[in-house]
Amino acid sequence: MEFCEKIEQEITPSIVDLGYDIVRVSLQGNDVKTLQVMAERQDGIDMTVDDCETISRTVSALLDVIDPIAGRYVLEVSSPGLDRPLVRASDYARFKGDEAKIELVHDINGRKRFKGEILGLTDDNQVRLMCEGEEVRFPFSDIFKAKLILTDALIKKHQSQHL
Repeated sequence: MEFCEKIEQEITPSIVDLGYDIVRVSLQGNDVKTLQVMAERQDGIDMTVDDCETISRTVSALLDVIDPIAGRYVLEVSSPGLDRPLVRASDYARFKGDEAKIELVHDINGRKRFKGEILGLTDDNQVRLMCEGEEVRFPFSDIFKAKLILTDALIKKHQSQHL
């Protein structure tokens, strides 16, 4: 299990109990590391600074106990934002119809980078993407990184969900 996955596994139960879901945990930097915890509210309401502070206090206390990082580090808690990373297979069903940029581990016909409309997820975890007028499919497990593209349609969709 990867280092960040272990931290995520340790902090998730407490964060879920507070009414949030972890989107991603990542560790960046060399000399002074930054542990980024990206979370969202379970009720779908936009994250506030108070939400981030609540999560930060809880995660700080948990990290003090498990002490997973040697040396100094900075804890950063944030919202995923509208142009959020797509990290779980379920994200491709949840954000069906939205546009995404996806980079694969292995190329498909000489390409690793794709941009297009998310068409969903097949029963066998194949991501479906409409890219340049053609449907492209690839295993979720082949995704290196992916995120939603901030578009007028995404902004309008977000606004209509929060009226």
